[in-house]
Amino acid sequence: MVNTITIQEFLKKAEQLPVLDVRAPKEFEAGHIPTAHSFPIFDDEQRAKVGTAYKQQGHDPAVLLGLDLFGPRMSGFVKEATKLAKDKELLVHCWRGGMRSGAMAWLLDFSGFNVHLLQGGYKTYRHLVLEQFSLPRKLLILGGLTGSGKTDILPYLATLGQQTVDLEGLASHKGSAFGSIGMAPQPSTEHFENLLATELLKHDPLQPLWLEDESKTIGRVVMPPELHNQMQATPTIALDIPKNLRIRKLAQEYCQTDKAILEASILKIKKRLGGLATKEALAAIAGGDMEKMVELALAYYDKAYTFDLAKRQHVLPLELQSIDPEENAAQVVQFAKKNNLL
Repeated sequence: MVNTITIQEFLKKAEQLPVLDVRAPKEFEAGHIPTAHSFPIFDDEQRAKVGTAYKQQGHDPAVLLGLDLFGPRMSGFVKEATKLAKDKELLVHCWRGGMRSGAMAWLLDFSGFNVHLLQGGYKTYRHLVLEQFSLPRKLLILGGLTGSGKTDILPYLATLGQQTVDLEGLASHKGSAFGSIGMAPQPSTEHFENLLATELLKHDPLQPLWLEDESKTIGRVVMPPELHNQMQATPTIALDIPKNLRIRKLAQEYCQTDKAILEASILKIKKRLGGLATKEALAAIAGGDMEKMVELALAYYDKAYTFDLAKRQHVLPLELQSIDPEENAAQVVQFAKKNNLL
């Protein structure tokens, strides 16, 4: 049985059932529903051939070519789907809810599966994703100089009943020349948006949501402009933590990092650091003096962030004497309440 369902119904069922994304691998890699399995009806080359046939010869020849490619693989599709859906119930989508998902849904239905087909396909899902970024939200922005432990505080805010989203975790980057160290490869901007929308959909838009202060890009990932604009217009609680504590924290994080990676990170900001500071930072890395290297790098990052922060209209500085994230989370909540932000 094939049931065509809305995106809202689809995502609800996706919490329990496997999702088969029958688009080509390149399409899936560019962005996909986070819980989906890549289940391509055509590989990238086959998809290109069918598309070319459609443009040059028309609908019917393209369909026949698609059937020639699809037919020999039908048994394999059923076997693979059986592994993924033990109870023989699953969800299927393609780009627009057209022939590819229709063909796969027919095959699996014929083979005894209960199939739920996404109306409008991935395109409809993307509309829902993009809508999330323009919704007005009561945001609270956690700012502060590099090494203030902003990301570390977020999970402790959550334990205190606050809504949070870790943007850097979703982007798999910490937002500086050193930001990729110890992180998995970054998603595409499109898939970052999918991951972010998934998190936003979990939260009540009428209740405060804590985000870490970010620039327009996090590594290679671009922030959704509508959401970023809201963040810029939102009060920012800027953590003011002694520099020696920030240096010590960052030095501990980088002390186990391969020296070649640290050297490459310093060279990325060579023009901003200046020739002498760059030379000193590289020497510090070679000598294993991570605190010296961090101190030199912070001379640039502190100046740049302070300059950006000065452009904001609503900045509330919060002095803290500890780098302990649990302790600081409690003080952040208390400070927000005191300033009528919560």
